[in-house]
Amino acid sequence: MEQSRLLRTLLLLCLLVVSFGRVIKLKHTDELPVYNHTLAKILVEYNAAVYESDLTELFTWTCSRCNGMTKGFEIIELIVDVQHCLQAYVGVAKDLNAIIVAFRGTQEHSIQNWVEDLYWKQLDLDYPDMPEAMVHHGFYYAYHNTTLRPGVVDAVKRAKKVFGELDLLVIGHSMGGAMAAICALDLTVHHDMRNVKVTTFGQPRIGNEAFASYYTHFVPNTIRVTHEHDMVPHLPPYYPYFRQKTYHHFPREVWLYNIGFGSLVYTVEKVCDRSGEDPSCSRSVMGSSVLDHLVYYGVNLQAETWNSCRIVSGPHLVRFTTTDHAGNIILSKDPGFTVHSRGAVLGETANVS
Repeated sequence: MEQSRLLRTLLLLCLLVVSFGRVIKLKHTDELPVYNHTLAKILVEYNAAVYESDLTELFTWTCSRCNGMTKGFEIIELIVDVQHCLQAYVGVAKDLNAIIVAFRGTQEHSIQNWVEDLYWKQLDLDYPDMPEAMVHHGFYYAYHNTTLRPGVVDAVKRAKKVFGELDLLVIGHSMGGAMAAICALDLTVHHDMRNVKVTTFGQPRIGNEAFASYYTHFVPNTIRVTHEHDMVPHLPPYYPYFRQKTYHHFPREVWLYNIGFGSLVYTVEKVCDRSGEDPSCSRSVMGSSVLDHLVYYGVNLQAETWNSCRIVSGPHLVRFTTTDHAGNIILSKDPGFTVHSRGAVLGETANVS
């Protein structure tokens, strides 16, 4: 068993650039994605919708945020981990020819308290089968040890079985961005998913430089959007003089910031370098704003209230609802069927061309 473990370790290390057998450097690859402004604006609307607490309106895609550039989207699975106050959905966007997996950000009683707690999050978990890679266990467990993982994986597999090999767009805001990245890595490494693309908004750091290097190898098509002085992308702290032991972002960051004065202000969208820690992007300013964390591209990324994990659901969706012993909720339906707000099921499965 020891020989097998050693062989697996050596094979994984061959995937990365190793400096004197000690410090694993970020892999520079030509596969880093090209930033698409229009797609980012569409995806931020999808991410805003996951904050809806009315499960009936969200599942039937009739909520106030389920319009605009996301109109016509079809949810096939809505997962609510009541125990940990987490929420995600999986669905099909026919106009994008893609499956979308969206994760909600933190719903702590005070987002300020959650942000302050990020200052003290230590690297304390060895990422499985990735030597020297470390992450914070809270980010890892939020996806792997809750109802989110089995619900997401099952829904993605069902969607692919019906619609074929569509692109898989995994998105998340705040802590939801951390879960989105870990989910994308899981789908790629453990479930052999292809065409996985990630876009996160205001995502905190997840792991160390070794983890960032593995992540970049397996999920190169990732965009991390950061906004002005948003404090969360600065956390947990990055200490450049302790590269092996400190948190480290993976690429590619796109930093949104304003320039000009008065009525002449306009937004710059800067595509940052390959390092993940470009000192000329969000690291060039103080991370001091909660407001910049809650608004991206002019879209509000928070629930109606931050003081509770309020969930609303009507009786019309009982036939689609599964609840476990802990009270966690999964709303699920077959891909290609339309569920109206009163619970009626219409339509037939149709392929996306």
